[in-house]
Amino acid sequence: MLLRTYLLSSVFCISFTTAGCLAQAADPPTPAAPAPASAAAKPAPAWASDPKFLDAVRQAKELEKKHEPAYAADAYKKANKVAGGQCTECLQAMYRTEMFYREYKDALASATSLQALYTTPAMISYVGLERAQAMLAQAGDKPKPAQLQAVDAVLKQAIETYSNNGAARFAEGEVLARLGKLAEASVQFTECVKCAKPNDPSRLRAQHFAENPSLALNKMAPAFEVSALDGSKFNLDAMNGHVVLIDFWATWCGPCNAELPHMKKIAKEFAGQPLVILSVSWDSDEEAWKSFIAKNEITWKQYRDTDHKLSRECDASSIPHYFTNDTDAVLTAEMVCSGSNVEGRLKKLLAKARETQPAVAGVVVPEPSGRAVVSVPGAEEAQR
Repeated sequence: MLLRTYLLSSVFCISFTTAGCLAQAADPPTPAAPAPASAAAKPAPAWASDPKFLDAVRQAKELEKKHEPAYAADAYKKANKVAGGQCTECLQAMYRTEMFYREYKDALASATSLQALYTTPAMISYVGLERAQAMLAQAGDKPKPAQLQAVDAVLKQAIETYSNNGAARFAEGEVLARLGKLAEASVQFTECVKCAKPNDPSRLRAQHFAENPSLALNKMAPAFEVSALDGSKFNLDAMNGHVVLIDFWATWCGPCNAELPHMKKIAKEFAGQPLVILSVSWDSDEEAWKSFIAKNEITWKQYRDTDHKLSRECDASSIPHYFTNDTDAVLTAEMVCSGSNVEGRLKKLLAKARETQPAVAGVVVPEPSGRAVVSVPGAEEAQR
């Protein structure tokens, strides 16, 4: 059995462990890959009806439903062994788990095995992207030029194999930017925009990167779009020059409740300034969550992360957990647990925002909630 542990950040915060859900490492959303066209015509291999294989897959799926990804991956590994290493479903599940637990060498091996099994250009391309992701993750935060060039070669092959792989083009743009090839990076981000669906939250980021590829050199919060409790849409890349504070919490979290007066103070102190706050809850009980918000008169944007998808993408494994993002959606700070100096971070970011984007009298600019805000020098913004 694979042994894995999480390091608890502090006694003053709450973490979710292997009982939490599992997802791939955060990346620009990948279009659903089509199944191989020839799959239906091929006879099922002998191992597909082997009782040992079927039992292992059944166990894996049951463990996934119980949100026990580590044990599910072990079951898939057992099933794949029975299948002689030929089970694509098993290898894909193993890859996801290995990336999640930062076992990048194993993830690269799983992706390489997968790529050898697929026959359609689209599938080969998508798994090529997964290989590149594992290689880049294995290289660490400061990859050497040779490592970036190796990733670049894999991504170029993936794009050549299937040109509509927008996620591969996005990743290639990021790698080219890190190699100092900003003009080439801009081309890839532009092509990514062409591939992306209009409602893909990463499309807007690709547009920003195409216009200014040097942004890709920064550590960014993941591109995402969610529907807030008030019905408004929240897209981090559509905040129109606003500083963004993302707060992960839960109504049942004692340390989070202790931080609530501080959050309310921040919302009041910075009212009228270019700041958007999004609180992301781990609550499973929707009514209890809504009741808590109403009872405590919480006025800023609220979202309930029922499947922990956004939490995983942001790598927020404990609460309370805060992220501050500047006006370009660049991740400027990550603060875990109570006692974090969130207010001080926001003051610096807002001061910079005011310097770089001074208000112009009479100019109406869109506010993230969809309402109009009239900018008047020397006065607070008036919502109407």
